[in-house]
Amino acid sequence: MLQSSQKMRGESPVAVIGAGIAGAWQALLFAKAGHAVTLHERDGEAMTQATSHWAGGMLAPYCEQDGSEPVITRLGLRSLDLWREHVPDAPFNGSLVVAHPRDRSDFERFARMTSGHRRIQGDEVRDLEPSLDGRFREALFFADEGHVEPRRVLPELHARIRAAGGAIAFGSAPDARDIDGIAIDCRGLAARDTFPDLRGVKGEEIIVETSEIGLSRPVRLMHPRWPLYIIPRDDNQIMIGATSIEREDSGVSVRSALELLSAAYAVHPAFGEARIVEIGSGLRPAFPDNLPRIAIDKDHIAVNGLYRHGFLLAPALAELTLGYVTRGEIDNEVMQCR
Repeated sequence: MLQSSQKMRGESPVAVIGAGIAGAWQALLFAKAGHAVTLHERDGEAMTQATSHWAGGMLAPYCEQDGSEPVITRLGLRSLDLWREHVPDAPFNGSLVVAHPRDRSDFERFARMTSGHRRIQGDEVRDLEPSLDGRFREALFFADEGHVEPRRVLPELHARIRAAGGAIAFGSAPDARDIDGIAIDCRGLAARDTFPDLRGVKGEEIIVETSEIGLSRPVRLMHPRWPLYIIPRDDNQIMIGATSIEREDSGVSVRSALELLSAAYAVHPAFGEARIVEIGSGLRPAFPDNLPRIAIDKDHIAVNGLYRHGFLLAPALAELTLGYVTRGEIDNEVMQCR
């Protein structure tokens, strides 16, 4: 962390554009720090068009060590502290990684590439997740990780912004160049006018409802094509998802749906009787290096490229932005001054 030679105007009003997970955390931390904040969102209050609407909500910095740069782990670990501080009811029950015997080599590679876990055997797997009793001989348990339900926690963050004195304007999409004061652009893929190198990485999900399977934490299943995850939701619902597919279409193919449902069935046959509630997909904004970026141009700040780590990285990135505005701090791994 280095000090910038020029501080920004800490007393200026702050406009955050984009009320998804990245923008919500920016607005929350600035409002709690005493700034006059307005959060703008072009969508309606339900935010069904937002990338965050389709997210898994996993807070798993250790699991993300498999295939991610160290900066993701560093920021992710800091974000865990911020989630605990500002959303104390967020569940931190850990996460499990499992594999079938045919994918044992992938399981062992994942164990080598990650930290923060311990191996647990059949009885311990059963004690943590009774629904998985007898299904897997061994698992990796990441005890310090957590998860949130995006469609519930995002409105909660918006409420906390208002409680801290911030304002939220839905159906509002101002141009950052027209903002009088500090503008923080968190538009995701809509910011291609600023970042032409952004691409969309598709995440697909199926939500099912079943009273026969109860999970307390996300379960990641080793898969030959994609990382797959199964995440508990409220009301007997479970999300089945895949994280990074290099396509920008918005649909879910028959092949993808079959693979997701087959993988879930392989975790537990009771998924075969579950009721499908929803099938959908969202596009995550990513730069070519898959790393987040905070671009600074005087009073205009752009936060983008959170890739598939939106809920994991958003709190730490907001803290970095706040540190720059109030104290002139620069994080050289993430920030670029134009």
